[in-house]
Amino acid sequence: MSTAQQVTDILSPEFAADPYPAYRVMRDSAPLLWHEATRSYIVSRYEDVERVFKDKDDQFTTGNYDWQLEPVHGRTILQLSGREHAVRRALVAPAFRGSDLREKFLPLIERNSRELIDAFRHTGSADLVTDYATRFPVNVIADMLGLDKTDHPRFHRWYTSVIAFLGNLSGDPEVAAAGERTRVEFAEYMLPVIRRRRENPGDDLLSTLCAAEIDGVSMSDEDVKAFCSLLLAAGGETTDKAIAGIFANLLLHPEQLAAVREDRGLIPAAFAETLRYTPPVHMIMRQSATEVTLSGGTVPAGATVTCLIGAANRDESRYRDPDRFDVFRDDLTTTTAFSAAADHLAFALGRHFCVGALLAKAEVETGVNQLLDALPDLRLAEGFDPVEKGVFTRGPQSLPVRFTPVTD
Repeated sequence: MSTAQQVTDILSPEFAADPYPAYRVMRDSAPLLWHEATRSYIVSRYEDVERVFKDKDDQFTTGNYDWQLEPVHGRTILQLSGREHAVRRALVAPAFRGSDLREKFLPLIERNSRELIDAFRHTGSADLVTDYATRFPVNVIADMLGLDKTDHPRFHRWYTSVIAFLGNLSGDPEVAAAGERTRVEFAEYMLPVIRRRRENPGDDLLSTLCAAEIDGVSMSDEDVKAFCSLLLAAGGETTDKAIAGIFANLLLHPEQLAAVREDRGLIPAAFAETLRYTPPVHMIMRQSATEVTLSGGTVPAGATVTCLIGAANRDESRYRDPDRFDVFRDDLTTTTAFSAAADHLAFALGRHFCVGALLAKAEVETGVNQLLDALPDLRLAEGFDPVEKGVFTRGPQSLPVRFTPVTD
């Protein structure tokens, strides 16, 4: 068992500036690390994070979400297990795959992307984070739920507050209080909408959630509200950072950007490689139900385990030259990258694999295609070097670009 003194602390400014060197040290010499400040065991190797996520023997639970998520969302599907989890997931999953995604939501995704791009395509310059990435997924989710998109600033403030709460590893009381206020504000906003939608259902996802029933089980108003809160935060923050990340990576590798522009069939590979190389979520926690032996030692029962996705996705025992962004790599399987059989860890794995993975894929593929079509000669603003920010979630905060204005 290693202690945090041997590696850069995950709460330090040095780690926040660039966690990847610390990840390497952890994998090499401290694969199981007790971290006093978060009272958790940190795991960083691919094989260990994969084992925790897949967990076929019920050795790990999502009990950590009782204190990590419930204060801001209410009780969510992520906290459930067994049949309760399976039924709730079966209620919500159809909207995020297959014909519902393709027929109901893809046109909505395409329209929202086009509307945002039309606002700057004639100007020759934009910030792909503030003008596009932070707005696009939230607008899509609001449209999917049949909510008023003019409330976008409120949605964005709420999900930013929720993500700050989740990443509040140092226990800042102001961040905690803001997250708990958000739960109250979101409930005051959503519960009347949910009640109206039950009385007058439409063709939107919120109406579908209100009406969904399996084996006599349906979702209460509180269930629906908690899921919408989770969808807004998880779907907004992660897709926002994924879009910013894929463009930052491609713009920093112009030859790969040119290849993707030429062959749009490479977009899923570029997205999968972005999820591996610069994942939007760098850490996910679990609770140990029993004593478990992992690389480097033993985790006692009842402990919090912090799984470092950002470290595991760059494990040299799993990927060749892992610190290199390469859309052509042959040790990452694009065909399974957006399913529970993925061989990267950005969406987790197993029963709690991200239910919105195919929605994120549809949004990213649509966004990349439309932006490349609309912005000829796309390049970073002169002298700008994208900088990632964040510890729990991470991505570029700004991405100013230049391109040839299109007049039509």
